[in-house]
Amino acid sequence: MRGDEILLRSLKQEGVDTIFGYPGGMVIDIFDAMVRTFSDDFKFILVRHEQAAVHAADGYARATGKPGVCIVTSGPGGTNTVTGLATAYMDSIPIVVFTGQVPTGLIGNDAFQEADIVGITRPCTKHNYLVMSTDELARTVKEAFTIAASGRPGPVLVDLPKDVTQSTAQWDYPTSIELPTYKPTVKAHLPSIRRAADLICQAERPVIYAGGGVITSGAHAELRTLAEMTGFPVTMTLMGLGCFPGTHPLSLGMLGMHGTYRANMAVNDSDLLFAVGARFDDRVTGPVSEFARGAKIIHVDIDPTSIQKNIEVDVPLVGDARDALSRLIEILEERGPQTVNKEKLTGWHAQITAWRNEQRLRFDRTTTTIKPQYVVEKLYEMTAGRAIISTEVGQNQMWAAQYYLFDEPRTFLSSGGLGTMGYGFPAAIGAQVAFPDKLVIDIAGDGSIQMNIQELATVAQYKLPVKIAILNNGYLGMVRQWQERFYDNVYAHTDIMCAPDFIKLADAYGALGLRAETTEEVVPVIKQALETDGPVIMDFVVEREEGVYPMIPAGKSITDVILI
Repeated sequence: MRGDEILLRSLKQEGVDTIFGYPGGMVIDIFDAMVRTFSDDFKFILVRHEQAAVHAADGYARATGKPGVCIVTSGPGGTNTVTGLATAYMDSIPIVVFTGQVPTGLIGNDAFQEADIVGITRPCTKHNYLVMSTDELARTVKEAFTIAASGRPGPVLVDLPKDVTQSTAQWDYPTSIELPTYKPTVKAHLPSIRRAADLICQAERPVIYAGGGVITSGAHAELRTLAEMTGFPVTMTLMGLGCFPGTHPLSLGMLGMHGTYRANMAVNDSDLLFAVGARFDDRVTGPVSEFARGAKIIHVDIDPTSIQKNIEVDVPLVGDARDALSRLIEILEERGPQTVNKEKLTGWHAQITAWRNEQRLRFDRTTTTIKPQYVVEKLYEMTAGRAIISTEVGQNQMWAAQYYLFDEPRTFLSSGGLGTMGYGFPAAIGAQVAFPDKLVIDIAGDGSIQMNIQELATVAQYKLPVKIAILNNGYLGMVRQWQERFYDNVYAHTDIMCAPDFIKLADAYGALGLRAETTEEVVPVIKQALETDGPVIMDFVVEREEGVYPMIPAGKSITDVILI
């Protein structure tokens, strides 16, 4: 059969039912086959920019746990995917991106819309392929999905020359695949797990530091079991929000640059730091020489290159987080309840409570001007914490992380490692397509929402009821906050002098636009948005120079915190 049919039949074999993308000359045969032969097999979502296609596939993957898929054309179609690929790569998100390419005979000739997308994306993909023969196509698709979803997940790009999709070959899709040079370690070393159990039993000031790897591995239930068994408090990274219930008594909230005071103080004073599925990035640690200096450190991660990369650890556990936690729990249960003495943690919990009471997350509630924290707080209350929340990047992202408490995994979608403005809206589209009956809200800034605002046409076309909550302060807010703190209030090019009327813009795209300018208007606007079936933009005109606090300046330790 033809290569285009081989490709689409292979995607069916992988259980793909949703594809995001944008057509073009080098993939026109694939799109033709999709309509003529596979119209009942795939839900195709036509975005308005290829970057949004990748972010939507990314949001789909984060919300479902399955690889997201997108197809774009060659040249600028491919290069427009780079930011989305880098975003997924930094956050370990499984997506497979298919790009068109000029025919094999023209590769290297500077043909129309030719780009070396394999070379361009090599640094920001887990792996990529240039398929030079139709005979290789089916196996390549199988390899791509295997690599994207296994081990430490990540994006895989497959570049498809036009003649490869037009030529014929025997379709023989492998049911499984062996990659001799790629064998992720799933089971951690048992003696190392026993050493970890020893440290757990000895700890008096422990903290569990949980990251996105807990969500990726589906280890949230095991994490909760371990925390409740031991009485250990749990702090989460931005990517880990939802891996442990935010409302749980043992939750410390998020740690790091804009984390809670109690989380950062607890990590600093801990005698045991149990890191699972986290990578000790700079926004968490600050100077590594100052980070958790008095603590023994256990580190669970499926990626061996992440262990000892930034922080020296005492017990490295290379393996899947769910498997490692399950076996650790078994070992602790075998040793008996007396081996984990929760009573010796009484003083530690009292100290954490004191830190919490000393510096709670707070904002001025007396003003009639809308505080952005209040908007997020009301969104949380009025959705009962059950929405899927995506965010853009900046202050809106941090306020969402601080004031919306996530009790379930895969309900918080945000660009952590790369910090990609414009991510949240298309990611929300991906989540809404995956779960048409769930409430999906993108919490955005007035700057970042404009990065991919054209996707209002996508939600209108497919009648996707995504809600957008814009915290509109007329600034590029996070950069402005840094300029206020560290650059003598010189707001160099962060004042958005000319912004659209978001109400009129919503109307132009066939969505509902609502605006709140005072605190009293916030709840009615949210209520109306939640009661509306279609897409809604909520424009909250918030305090212009409100900051995100606590805040740890870049390069400072987690104890050098600015509280307000």
